[in-house]
Order: sequence, then structure tokens, then C-alpha cells
Amino acid sequence: MGFALAEAFYLQGADVTVISGPTSQKIAYSGIKNVSVVSAEEMYNACIKEFKKTDIAVMSAAVADYAPKIVAKEKIKKSEEEFTIELVKNPDILKTMGEKKSHQFLVGFALETQNEEENAKGKLEKKNLDMIVLNSLKDEGAGFQKDTNKIKILTKTEQKEFSLKSKEDVAKDILNL
Repeated sequence: MGFALAEAFYLQGADVTVISGPTSQKIAYSGIKNVSVVSAEEMYNACIKEFKKTDIAVMSAAVADYAPKIVAKEKIKKSEEEFTIELVKNPDILKTMGEKKSHQFLVGFALETQNEEENAKGKLEKKNLDMIVLNSLKDEGAGFQKDTNKIKILTKTEQKEFSLKSKEDVAKDILNL
């Protein structure tokens, strides 16, 4: 979805930067800047740096909420029947951006599996977003690793539901709203 959004904004004349983790997706236009990251910390640093010079930020995906406290430098050999990995919370990139914004327009995405609208509205408020795009894994044809998506867009004053469409058309709907 992020690459479709980047292309839609670029085709409307925007200067676009995509910050992405490892992916097989390719940017279709050489005029779109790409910043590749691997870790949640790298994603956080890149987003905060780019956000300072951004008018509109569309955060279409999230890093994991937690990361291993200690990253093994070598393979962990199988020796015990049970093995525990201690996790620490990753920084909340979207919330940090919401705290820092001034003239900027900030869009987040919410992928929910229960109490979908209620959780999306909560995220809209808690993270100081201007708009949130709600995805559901319950909708046939929507979600990850598909060429289509079905969304509902919520702002503080309105919400609009869209039918199942190609990700390119969904990106245009988000851009137009």
C-alpha cells in the first residue's frame, strides 16, 4: 500500500520519500527518494529526520511493537526444551510524529481485528492524527500480500467507507480525501 501511495502522490507532483524495511517491492519512478532501513530504531530515526521537512506524512505500515532485548550475534543452539526471549518496547514512531507536528498533515493506518472502528478512533486521538485509514483482515481481498484493499477513512469529523479496489485506486482515494 505504501508504494502505491508514494506513486499516487508523486504523479500529482509531490516530492516523495519512501522509508521502507526489507521488501521485494520496487519503486516505479526514479524521482521518488527511497530510504532503506532494517531495524525499528533505523525506521524511527529516518522517519523523525524526514518528518522535519515534510508537509504530509502517510504512515502506511508499522514496525513491530516489541524487539528482542538482546540480539544474538551467533546462532542459538538448541539445548533446552523451552527458551525465553525477553522483549522491549520499540519507540512509537507515529505517536512521536504526532507530538512534533505543527503545520503538517499526519495520516496513520490501523489494521484491527476486533473493535475496529473504536480502536481506530482511539488511535486517531491518542496519536494526534489528522486522518486514519482503517484496514480489516476480515474483509475478503483486503490486507497484506494482495493487489486489492478495502478501507474506511476516519477523521475527527467524518468517516467514509470505500469498496474493494486495486491498491492504486485506494491510494488515489486516500490522496483525494
